[in-house]
Amino acid sequence: MTALDPRPVVVMLCTGNAARSVMATVIGRTRTDAVRFTGAGTHSIEGLPMSGRTRRALESLGLADGAHRSHQLTEADAGGADLIVAFAPEHVDYVRRVHPEAAARTATIKRLVAELAPGPEPLAQRVACLELADAEVPRDEEVADPGGFHDDVFVACAREIDSLMDRLIPLLLG
Repeated sequence: MTALDPRPVVVMLCTGNAARSVMATVIGRTRTDAVRFTGAGTHSIEGLPMSGRTRRALESLGLADGAHRSHQLTEADAGGADLIVAFAPEHVDYVRRVHPEAAARTATIKRLVAELAPGPEPLAQRVACLELADAEVPRDEEVADPGGFHDDVFVACAREIDSLMDRLIPLLLG
């Protein structure tokens, strides 16, 4: 959230900002204007377009984003996020190591849909109640990376993320 844009900022974080975070960002932007969704990776090559498999997986959901370019999570991204949504425990570990100031605002999408409480309080306040900075992150909180697999695995991943976003977006909105 900034003075110019009062919407909460939610960074979707995966490894290369090439599949999972891209899918979630596109889904989020399509479903609501009340949250500013951005995407980033823990080990991204800056500026690459999404892969054809990611594009086709989004198309299977009736979605598209021709403007996407991969982006490495920066200090500014981490510092400006009300919430960083990770797709695997190693993404949470990365934030804790590289951007420790954002650790209390970082969790896996699976944890968030299970534990983030709805309510009239601002998102940042509800996230703070989760005490995420040192919370254990079970390995089963991962949305499996489809990278290296065929289109059907990307489509299955997109469907899983779509389902998780259906549950997460109302919680983000309160």
